[in-house]
Amino acid sequence: MVNHQTIDDQPDDAQPEDDLTAVDGRAVRLSPEDLAAVRANLREQRVFREEQLRQITATARAATPAHRRRTAQDEVELKLAASARMVLADVEAALRRLAEGRYGTCHLCRRPVDRERLMIVPQARYCARCQQVREAGR
Repeated sequence: MVNHQTIDDQPDDAQPEDDLTAVDGRAVRLSPEDLAAVRANLREQRVFREEQLRQITATARAATPAHRRRTAQDEVELKLAASARMVLADVEAALRRLAEGRYGTCHLCRRPVDRERLMIVPQARYCARCQQVREAGR
């Protein structure tokens, strides 16, 4: 597999060769400060989703199975838990990509994901164009 690394994951005291590399006029290289902010955001999201899953699980365990019926609330909790697990998996995958130096490359076209997109959706796997194509195909 070809690794098109576009993000420098350097120590805070290291100076990048240039602040940002532009492709089609868009900044694609995250500064060390950007990377630190992304990493902190992802860690915060991970803690939030883990706590959310703990609370959902605790609520589900509080009711005894013999006396429990499927209610609308149960369905909501199931969907919330599934969503939280999915987001948690995306967040953990993004943290792995950061650690491995593969963060910021689209999984489909292998081009850099725009800096602005990564700052807003740090767990993004796809550039905006490929994300639109994926959503249109659903």
